Amino acid sequence: MLVYTTQITLKEHLSPLKSKGKTIGLVPTMGAIHMGHLSLMQEALSQNDIVVVSIFVNPTQFNNPNDLEKYPRTLERDVKLIESLSDKIIVFAPSVEDIYADNAVADIFKYDGLENQMEGANRPGHFNGVGTIVKKLFEITEADKAYFGEKDFQQLQIIRNMTTQFKLPVEIVGVPIFRQEDGLAMSSRNELLSDEAKKEATLINQIMLQAKNLFKSKSIKEVVDFVENEFKKHSNFELEYFEIADEKTLQTAIEKTENTKYRGFVVVHLDNVRLIDNISLN
Repeated sequence: MLVYTTQITLKEHLSPLKSKGKTIGLVPTMGAIHMGHLSLMQEALSQNDIVVVSIFVNPTQFNNPNDLEKYPRTLERDVKLIESLSDKIIVFAPSVEDIYADNAVADIFKYDGLENQMEGANRPGHFNGVGTIVKKLFEITEADKAYFGEKDFQQLQIIRNMTTQFKLPVEIVGVPIFRQEDGLAMSSRNELLSDEAKKEATLINQIMLQAKNLFKSKSIKEVVDFVENEFKKHSNFELEYFEIADEKTLQTAIEKTENTKYRGFVVVHLDNVRLIDNISLN
């Protein structure tokens, strides 16, 4: 399997293939590969001639230096796991210097207000970092399609917005959340949980499913109150936020309106690990 660590060598490989009309699918990741990532790769393999998986822990999207420092870095294991899926996948694992030279600073983006909700409100500047690295990866790979999981639903909507705004020639493909059999959303951060905490974390999806059921007959406030109270019953969890928002605008919803798709978004801390999840409510 091919592994490239510099933009130049990757471009040298992809350029002649692109000129021959080969289609390129990109799966951007920060490593710590799991089954959720592999589901994105499978989707990309089914729709493209070439698949590139980037593995890059992007410093410009972290607000907390400690969070950046402890983010799992398992490149050797990641490459083996990707190869077990397909030895035809190309891995791009650049250094910070290769991507940013000596200036690891994010560009400034405006996403029609999408960046001011939830993760944007709680992690100022985060989506500037996301936009910066994703746009760079699109330019480096000249991808025809790029694949993102719905677990980071706000990020998915923001990347769609950026792609439209800059008229980037890439199709954004959203892939449903990949869950373990017990309902826990697959995440690289799960690697930081103890075995006991991983079992406890299944409560997140259980509460979200109950919220989805309540949403059929209860008001938005009643559903939010229910979720907040459920997490209060479990002292190991610290609820950062639970919000119900319009899927399209990501604006926090106060009252239900017809012909609007709603989604519940949750962030909790468990075992000093920040976990996110979301669920379609209607």
